Order: sequence, then C-alpha cells, then structure tokens
Amino acid sequence: MLAFAKDITQSNPKHSQEGQNPELKEYMDYQRKLNHERIVFHSLDHAKTELQEKIESAEENADMLKEYLQQAFPFSHHFADADTLMIMLRKMINSHNAPEDWYRMNAYYYALTFDCIKQFIAIYNQLLRESPKQARDYQASDEVEIDFDDWVELYFPDLDFHIGKELDTTHYPLAKRNKAIAGELDKKVESGESREDALQALKETYKIDEVTINLLLNKPIGEKDLELFYTSADNPIYDYLNQKKEGSWEALDGDSLMDQAYSMGSHLKIWVWGKPNPR
Repeated sequence: MLAFAKDITQSNPKHSQEGQNPELKEYMDYQRKLNHERIVFHSLDHAKTELQEKIESAEENADMLKEYLQQAFPFSHHFADADTLMIMLRKMINSHNAPEDWYRMNAYYYALTFDCIKQFIAIYNQLLRESPKQARDYQASDEVEIDFDDWVELYFPDLDFHIGKELDTTHYPLAKRNKAIAGELDKKVESGESREDALQALKETYKIDEVTINLLLNKPIGEKDLELFYTSADNPIYDYLNQKKEGSWEALDGDSLMDQAYSMGSHLKIWVWGKPNPR
C-alpha cells in the first residue's frame, strides 16, 4: 500500500470535538463518505490506461503524445518521458495493491500522483453531476464530490515539488511553506548564489531532501529514484498521528495531530485565503 502522509486505508474517522462544533461535524461527515484507497487506485489506473492508449497510437502521431503528456501530466512530464511515466505508474499500482507492506514515495512520485489525482477527481466529480450511476462504479465516495485541495492538504506531506511555480489551487498551509522557501531561494539566487547552492543552503532549515533538490533543479528522474522503499504493514507508521500529548508542541490542548489536521481542514472548507468558501 502506498504510504501517504496519513493512512489512506482509514475509514470512519472521528474527531473528539465534532459533537460541539456543527461545522466540524459537517466536515467529518464529508470525510466519512470518502474512500481514499479507491481514490488513489482509480487515479493511478485511469492515468496508466489512458497513457498506454496514447503510447500505442503515438507511432502515427508523436506530436499528439507530446501534447497529451503536457496536458495530463503538467508537472511530471518535465522529468520523465512517456515510457518512464508508465514504469512509475505500474510500480505505484503494484505497490498500492500490496497490503502487506507500506511503500514510501519520493518527490518525483508525489508530483506524478498529484497530476493523476487532480485529473481523476475532476473526471469523477463531473460524472457525479452528469452520470451518477457510472460514478458509483468507482466507489470513490458515497456520492459526494471530492475536494481536491482538501485531499492534498490532508494526505500529501508537502508540495515541495511545486516550489517556484504558481499554485492554481488553495492548499494554504502547504502553499505557505512553498512561498517561504521560494522567497529565500530567490533572495539567494539574486545575491549571486547558484540555484543548487541556494537549495543546499536551505536544505537543513526546511528539511528538503536530495531527491527533491534534484527535481527542483529540473533533473530527470534517475534509476535509483524509481525505487519505492517499503516497510511491513505491521510497522505502526501512523500511530504518532493519533497520540494526544497534553502541553506538547506537537498537539494543542491535548488534540492529536490527526485532530488538528481535521480541524484545519474544516476551517479551510469555510475560509480559504480569507474569503468564504461556498459549500
């Protein structure tokens, strides 16, 4: 199973304060209607199936494949060609379908996953509006549209692969980090440092790993970065998210990190960048 920032196999999530907060209760009701594992699977499977069709037809029209990659994989086509993207998608689907282990993704894989999930959710939401019966076959949600921004905010550890590029969506906390890094990066480059030296200088402060730095330097994905590292599903990699630590910087007022994430998600569903977010 692919290991995101939070457990995509979790169902029926609860928040300790939803009984006292109607807006939070509404948000948690929405979360309980999502099937995250199916969202990920269908996102990857749809991308792989469509890409395979385009590759097979590219023998007659190579330009069509190039245009398709730019449209369907706006981030990941910069570091991988069609064949490499196909390898990555197959690796992710195989890993996703292996419940005995957790597979950790690097920045290249998160960029590709971002592309895939964004496209699938747009298609799925349109199906819900225009052909609900067909949408039900995916079992991605209990007949509710999926909020892409909210999903990414909860399940991606960061959007570092997006640093230096404009976000066309409203992933506020993740975008705030990107803006801070991009601002310092620009200052260092303007002062005469190379982009690589500037990123290396910011590496420790912002915990940016080498793979992400390579991606931000526009380096194509290397063979070693195609590997997905794994650990046994028996390893409790998500337990810390549900631990309540009174008085700790990790959790406010005794809330767990998971509670905090849901509280933030609920808030952002109503207020996005200071503006009301219509439901």
